[in-house]
Amino acid sequence: MSHLYEPLTLDLDYCRQRQQRLLAVMERLDIERAVLFQPEHVQYFTGFRPGGLLNAAVSLDADGHCLLVAPNSAPEHAAADEVVTFEAQWHCTLRQDQREAIAAILRTAWSGRSAASRVGVEFSNAGRHLDPLFADIAIVDVEPELWGLRRAKDPDELAMIRRAVACTEAMYARAREVIEPGVTEIEVFNQLHAAAVEVAGEPLTGFGNDFQCNSPGGLPRNRAAEAGELFVLDLGPGYRGYYADNCRSMRVGATINDEQQHAWQAIVDVLQMVEETVRPGLSAQKLFHRAQEMLDEYRTGAFFHHLGHGIGLFPHEGPHLNPHWEDTFAVGDVFTAEPGLYGPELRAGIRLEENYVVTETGVERLTGYPLEL
Repeated sequence: MSHLYEPLTLDLDYCRQRQQRLLAVMERLDIERAVLFQPEHVQYFTGFRPGGLLNAAVSLDADGHCLLVAPNSAPEHAAADEVVTFEAQWHCTLRQDQREAIAAILRTAWSGRSAASRVGVEFSNAGRHLDPLFADIAIVDVEPELWGLRRAKDPDELAMIRRAVACTEAMYARAREVIEPGVTEIEVFNQLHAAAVEVAGEPLTGFGNDFQCNSPGGLPRNRAAEAGELFVLDLGPGYRGYYADNCRSMRVGATINDEQQHAWQAIVDVLQMVEETVRPGLSAQKLFHRAQEMLDEYRTGAFFHHLGHGIGLFPHEGPHLNPHWEDTFAVGDVFTAEPGLYGPELRAGIRLEENYVVTETGVERLTGYPLEL
């Protein structure tokens, strides 16, 4: 089967706009240069995503000059003023010292530019091999700022997420075809992966999350499904770095019991509440507590996880619909809502998850596959 859609790339004009937002952060923090190694951030600001185990880096100076360090060869599609390359492989063998090689490239590239006394980095990616780059230089952790910038999705990012959502809808359609008593979780997993790749037209950059039957979730097992059980299929494929994350629960066999129907309706009611309630400025923590109250009416303790989270270049990012965070919804947030109920009477649980983008007046639902068991 040929893939259904043309390939997507990030729009270079939007990449430049994202660079401008980072420059505003740098000005506020009195930073003269930002140096980012995380592949997601390289892609976010330049449109170039290094493949596989290849490394890259992006350097942005306060004057707007963007330098991309790319593995092996210069990409054709990149929002950068200067591109330099390094040998990430020698005679087809991956180098294990790619970060060190990138550091040497950056040191040479910076020699012709104004020196920086304060540099922003991702502390989680600033290893000791970068120390020579920052001798006598103050470094500032800009990672929390980057997480904040990434929350409001640009149209090119939203297109990527919609493509990942299309992968999930093909996966659910395939699940309806193959789930029956006796099918193994591994077989369902394989079939769903194939369905997603057919839509993507290329290998996925991520593939999760839950593929178990008669269980709240987990990786697939070599276990046969039995009539009356429920499959929790929480699917999170990544398309060119951008994730979808939505869930459906599907019956095994022709019938469901009264408890399953009761729990299903309670979960659907929560999703309806989310769609009617979320607006810019709403507390995500308060939304969680409201959903907890509603689901506790079924049975206290039957809902025991977060209500949802943001998605994008990470499968979990802000906003967090979770009592441990105090986020508020903002225009451009793309988030999941995933109420669930679990117990032996449900064999063994139901979770339904939708994906939304926050608008000026409410939310737009990105997912459209039916919720029925």
